[in-house]
Parts: sequence; structure tokens; C-alpha cells
Amino acid sequence: MIAIIRIRGQVGLKKEIIETLNRLRLRRKYTCVVINPKKEQLGMIRKLKDFIAYGEIKKEVFEKLIEKRGQLINKSKKIDSKNVVEELEKGKKYEELNLKPFFRLHPPRKGIKSKFHFPKGVLGNNKDKINELMERML
Repeated sequence: MIAIIRIRGQVGLKKEIIETLNRLRLRRKYTCVVINPKKEQLGMIRKLKDFIAYGEIKKEVFEKLIEKRGQLINKSKKIDSKNVVEELEKGKKYEELNLKPFFRLHPPRKGIKSKFHFPKGVLGNNKDKINELMERML
């Protein structure tokens, strides 16, 4: 599964970039989405590499993310994070599990360099380092 975090804001972006961000449900700064990408979504990620940070997310970090930042659609039920992660890996959708399909995060503790690509900053493909960034944003 791939975690995608929007780093850049809305000001000064082209309409086609804004549309692609909206299709991935990344409407605000520091919003996160975790998906099993299809071919079309990989193309969208490639197009947005200058505005997002993405990488392969570990199962433990994904469980923490759901536990701390998961928002319910119907607030009368509780979240079982381990069960939710297993169901999502099997192919269920967030709506079927009574969860909103995006997560709102804090700005990262100790800051980030948001104008540079991965080795120097956080934009683009962070590979395994996305897990450390997520831990700082929870």
C-alpha cells in the first residue's frame, strides 16, 4: 500500500494539478491518503510528484494512523484498527468499513524542507522514509 501526503498548498497551482489532487482526495495541505494503486493512480502520482510526498507504508504505521486519525462516517461505532487494515488489504473500500477515505495530519514535528525533492527534502518518492515522516505528523 502507498501513502500519499499533500505537502504544497493551493495558491498558484494550475487547474489540472488541482483537479488531479481532488481526484486523489487530497484537498488540503497535510492530508494523507493510503491506497492500493492502479495503473491510472500511478500516473496521477507521477504527475503530482512536485506537490506530494509518497512511499510504501508499513502495516504498524498504518494501524497507528487509523487509530489516531481515522474518522468515522457513522459515529455510533468504534474503530478496530487491526481488523480495518486487514480488510483494506483484501480490497474493501473505506466507505464499507465506516471510515472517511482520507486522514488529516499535523504539520511535521521538527519541520520539513518542502521545496526540495527526496534526498534533500520530502517531495516525491520517499520510499521507506515516509514511515518516519508519518510518525512525526501523527
